[in-house]
Amino acid sequence: MHHVLLRRTLYISSRISSSSSPSKTIFTLSTLNFVTTSRKMATKSRTYNDAIDALNTLQTPFAVIEARRKAGVRPDATSVSEMRAYLSRIGYSPSDLDRLNIVHVAGTKGKGSTCAFVDSILSRYQSSHPSVLQKVGLFTSPHLIAVRERIRINSRPISEELFAKYFFEVWDRLESFSPSEEEEVLPKASKPIYARYLTLMSYHVFLSENVSAAVYETGIGGEYDATNVVPSPVASGISTLGIDHVFVLGKTVDKIAWHKAGIMKTGSPAFTIEQVPEAAAVLKSRAEEKGVELKVLGIDKRLEGVNVRPDANFQKKNATLAIALAETALKKLFGGEFKVDEAKLPKEFKEGIEQVVWRGRCEVKEEGNIIWHVDGAHTVDSLKMAARWFVTECGAREKKGGKKVLIFNQQGRSEAVDFLDGLCHTVKNADPEGKGFEEVIFCTNVTYAETGYKRDFVNHQYNPADIEKMTQQRIFAEKWSALDPDAKVRVIPSIEEALITARALAASDEKEGGQKVQALITGSLHLVGGALGILEKADAL
Repeated sequence: MHHVLLRRTLYISSRISSSSSPSKTIFTLSTLNFVTTSRKMATKSRTYNDAIDALNTLQTPFAVIEARRKAGVRPDATSVSEMRAYLSRIGYSPSDLDRLNIVHVAGTKGKGSTCAFVDSILSRYQSSHPSVLQKVGLFTSPHLIAVRERIRINSRPISEELFAKYFFEVWDRLESFSPSEEEEVLPKASKPIYARYLTLMSYHVFLSENVSAAVYETGIGGEYDATNVVPSPVASGISTLGIDHVFVLGKTVDKIAWHKAGIMKTGSPAFTIEQVPEAAAVLKSRAEEKGVELKVLGIDKRLEGVNVRPDANFQKKNATLAIALAETALKKLFGGEFKVDEAKLPKEFKEGIEQVVWRGRCEVKEEGNIIWHVDGAHTVDSLKMAARWFVTECGAREKKGGKKVLIFNQQGRSEAVDFLDGLCHTVKNADPEGKGFEEVIFCTNVTYAETGYKRDFVNHQYNPADIEKMTQQRIFAEKWSALDPDAKVRVIPSIEEALITARALAASDEKEGGQKVQALITGSLHLVGGALGILEKADAL
């Protein structure tokens, strides 16, 4: 299989470099998605592992991604028209998606948490009113441990059996579809790339399983995101905006806001929270263009007395947005039977917010002489928030704890080196003696020391040579050493070995009578998910 992928990658790369029209060449070849390899895999047994292996062939290789970057090719309206064509090929029209009563959420920071809050609230109503809310769906990305975590029903990842069943149903429909001669949008038997395939599959799962309401988190942006084929969401929400995915969305927050605002639809209510002025102006302008009433929300006063975790304004803003989205969805689902109480939140809302489970965000796990703090964060601002949360957790303990250890990675993002300043200085500034992390570990996203990636973590989008040489990690290490010369900085090839190293440090401190080591695992969700999988010996979260 690897030889087939390599030949295909080299062929695509050579065609891109020699084409006089790179955009058209890339589009045509990328839609092939390594059909030869994929067909071979589709003829084998059809277990969950088979589905993941087939799904992994739909990843865009690093060489193609780099060629696109150099050619300046970015997602455009073609991305959405392709998704509509794929949707048609598996037997649905965009209007069919309206049966799912979709709550659509975009944003830079907090969109995942907002979706989790909405899902948790709706799931409480599903439990008490199953005749109205038969099932609640949730689609998010990326996954932490298992791909099937991205598609949830009643807050649980679908089973391996259901995943494999629906995965290959979509696969077979795409394989067998014969386009008419006039249809030139997609080649015969082509399939969408990895993330878009999962989006397409989620629609099939939720429609087949008779989901009454579904919460959808955008992948990147909004306007050209694979989830944006939904014509009439019940409500749209935009969480805090900032700088992220600059190659795709632009380098300024106003350009990014333009993309995020693309999920707003005429005739559907839209909500956001307080934004920086540049983003707020763009959201307002785009809402006016679409004829959408965009409501800007302050922190909901009804959250007073509600245990929002962490107890911070950014999370209360996410909860506020979720409340407005859930109320709008419930008014649609229950009609006149659901009344908004302006004075206090119904118990379903309170319980949904307080009991939400959103793994990999602000988690604390105690193990022997080490306390793990786990928080996925992938922007400058979110890493500062993670650092503030970490020092608050450490400071709140009666025994303040011993040595501070950091485990970090952001693979394939050259701008991530600039994320480190805020992380470093936030921790140092919070310490009475100005001490930061005594031990800093930069690792790759490779899961295990001996066996490499877990099947669900395989990622062809990063340069394998950079991972093998730990190029990005060495850049991080050099930067951190300049920021804090007192820190001991290590570069380690796998997540498993990073955890082993931290445990060894804790064991050494314990022998010397030291207090519990305070370890922060942060950065990419791939790192966070891999770490949680190893710490809990779990196959899915």
